Amino acid sequence: MAIKSLKVLVRFTFPDETVTRLHDGAGPFLDTNGDLWLGACLTEGLDEIEMAMNGEAATLMLGVSGLAPDGAGLAFDEMEDGNVIGGKVQLLLQGMDAWDQPTGSPEVKFTGTIDNMPMADTSTEDGTISSITLEIANRFSVRRLTSGAVLSDVDQRARSAQLNPSAPSDKFAERIPGLSDKAIRWPRFS
Repeated sequence: MAIKSLKVLVRFTFPDETVTRLHDGAGPFLDTNGDLWLGACLTEGLDEIEMAMNGEAATLMLGVSGLAPDGAGLAFDEMEDGNVIGGKVQLLLQGMDAWDQPTGSPEVKFTGTIDNMPMADTSTEDGTISSITLEIANRFSVRRLTSGAVLSDVDQRARSAQLNPSAPSDKFAERIPGLSDKAIRWPRFS
């Protein structure tokens, strides 16, 4: 089947192992595996999501708005109980056919962990509307160093194992210990 459109999916796996699935749209969405994705409005714009999916962003600000007050209260309670920060977030793309039915399995485009969750309430004539902004960091944001710091192979492997335990060991900095004893001689030009 030919893909006619794409659907953005967001899967949250919280520290207590509960999984929440959202899609950018209205109403529920049932995927080919029989998983139900709830509709949500991803308010921070598709630009940040696109940058994250293309590997151009080390962090992602993902906003979810239009939450009922009881849903926002539940999110606040979960954060207070320590069940939000550190949760795994995946952005996925699902191909859709001409009848808006999924074609195959969704493809993971970004994986990160929740670093912070600021919340805001807006009062309107109809009542209170809550919005949540998730600050999500991926493994590349952990590589940032303070000025003058040295990245060690041991530290990088430990970070890699913590952020993605099922992946092979990160070899990004494996040659750094050998470079510390090297002397670089610059050529002399006469």
